[in-house]
Amino acid sequence: MKLDTKSLVLMAVAIVINVVVGQIAVWIKLPLYVDAVGTVLVGILAGPFAGALTGVLTNLIWGLISDPVAAAFFPVSLVIGALAGILARMGWFKSVGMTIAAGAVIGVISTIVAVPIIVYMFGGVTGAGTDFATAYLLAVGQELVQSVAIANLVQNLADKILTCLIAWLIVKRLPMRFTSGFAFYGHSKA
Repeated sequence: MKLDTKSLVLMAVAIVINVVVGQIAVWIKLPLYVDAVGTVLVGILAGPFAGALTGVLTNLIWGLISDPVAAAFFPVSLVIGALAGILARMGWFKSVGMTIAAGAVIGVISTIVAVPIIVYMFGGVTGAGTDFATAYLLAVGQELVQSVAIANLVQNLADKILTCLIAWLIVKRLPMRFTSGFAFYGHSKA
């Protein structure tokens, strides 16, 4: 897949957005990550390959710069970017309701990818906002995998729906002279 200059520039800007917003969320211990807005934005405009590549590069760069834990989650970001592009192609970003549904789908699937990483690489604790909920669920008798899955599913649903809505709003507010150059934008126009 060949990426044009416009897509590459968008991907670079999206990576910066992801890392900066994600790092702020980590520092202030938000219960949401909001570190994939740029990835979803690229997926909507430039397609699944560009979205997936943006997600992977975000996590690897972020892991090298400041948060090594982020690098371990590159498969999750790959899935988020790819799904955003696939769902955009299917017209799931044409309205608020469809965008919420897209966020829910991305939230569920990204949880399925994230749980084994959290459990087997980090023992259930990553320093994220969901650690408290995981600890609580463990304290009340849930197994580790169940605790991580439940805490992350609840968090991921809220996070990915919000992420998709923010990305969708950005896309809708971008000037037509900018968005018209992206092949996937036509699938998301209302």
